[in-house]
Amino acid sequence: MTLIETDELTKHFSTDSGVLTRLLSDETVHAVDDVSIDIERGQTLGLVGESGCGKSTLGRTLLRLHEPTSGDVYFDGDNITDLSQRALRPYRRKMQMVFQDPQASLNPRQTVGELLRKPIEFHGIAEGEEAQARTAELVESVGLNRNHLNRYPHEFSGGQQQRIGLARALSVNPEFIVLDEPVSALDVSVQAKILDLIESLRREYDLTLLFIAHDLNVVRHVCDEVAVMYLGEVIERAPVDELFADPRHPYTEGLLESILLPDSAASEDLSKLPITGDVPSPIDPPSGCRFRTRCPEAMTECDRVDPELRSRKGERGERTVACHLYD
Repeated sequence: MTLIETDELTKHFSTDSGVLTRLLSDETVHAVDDVSIDIERGQTLGLVGESGCGKSTLGRTLLRLHEPTSGDVYFDGDNITDLSQRALRPYRRKMQMVFQDPQASLNPRQTVGELLRKPIEFHGIAEGEEAQARTAELVESVGLNRNHLNRYPHEFSGGQQQRIGLARALSVNPEFIVLDEPVSALDVSVQAKILDLIESLRREYDLTLLFIAHDLNVVRHVCDEVAVMYLGEVIERAPVDELFADPRHPYTEGLLESILLPDSAASEDLSKLPITGDVPSPIDPPSGCRFRTRCPEAMTECDRVDPELRSRKGERGERTVACHLYD
C-alpha cells in the first residue's frame, strides 16, 4: 500500500532579493522539476545524487517545509498540497524529519527532556508524568539513558546528538520520516552504529523512510529501493541490488564507478571514465536531457527531447529509467 506519493511535484526558488533585483533580473532556480514518486508503507527509499541536485529540497517539499510551486503531495491517499497550516497539523505528527546537522537542528536552550517532551504535549499524546515517562523510554530506545534528559545538546558528541534527533522525530509516533543525510557529518566509526540504530527503529516502530544521501555505500546498507536525482529530476529508480548490479542510466553508472566497489558488477568494466565536467546551473538547465552536457553517450535527440521516466522490467522487480538509449 502506498503511503507517500507525489504527482509532478515542482519547487522553484526565485533569486529576487529586493525591488531593484526584480526589475533587473527574473531568474528562477529549478530545484525540483516534475518529480513523481511513490513510497510503499514500510519501505525505505534511498534518494541519491550529487550535491545541489535537489534531494534535500524534495524531502522538505514532501513535508510542506517548502511550499510546492506546482504538483501534488499525497499522504495515505489524502492530498495535503493545499491544506492550511491548521488542517495540516494532524499530518505533521505523522511525518517527521531528521536533519543533516544534528547540532543546528536542536534548540541549544532546551534540555533533551524538554526537546522530547514538548512535541508530545503539543500534539496531545501525553502530559505530566506520562509525558516524562515517554521521554525516558525514547532516550533509552536510541541508546542513551535517563540521566541524559537533564543535559543540553552541546554536551553531547555528534553521534549522540543524532540519536537525540532520532528520538525527537519518534516522539510523536510518526509513520513517515525523511532522513536528510543523517550520518554524513559523523565519523565513519559512528556511522555504522547510527545506521544499525535506524534499521532497528524502522522495524520496531514500523516506519516508512526516505533516506537522502550522497554516499552510495550507506544507501546500499539500509535501503530497499534507490531513486537517482540529477539537476532536479529523478532519472532512474530500481531495487537496490539491481541498481548496483546493473545500472542503466549513464549518470548512475558514473556514480557507481566513482565509489569503486570491489564486489560490484558495476565496477568490473572500467573502460568508461567516471562523470566529468561540472553540473550545469539550475537557473538555466540544459534543453532536452539535463545530463547530456556530461554524458559520454549523448545523441542528437538528447539536445531536443527530455526523456520520460519509463517503467522497464528488471530481474528483481520493476525499474524506471529516463534515457533515450532505451527508447
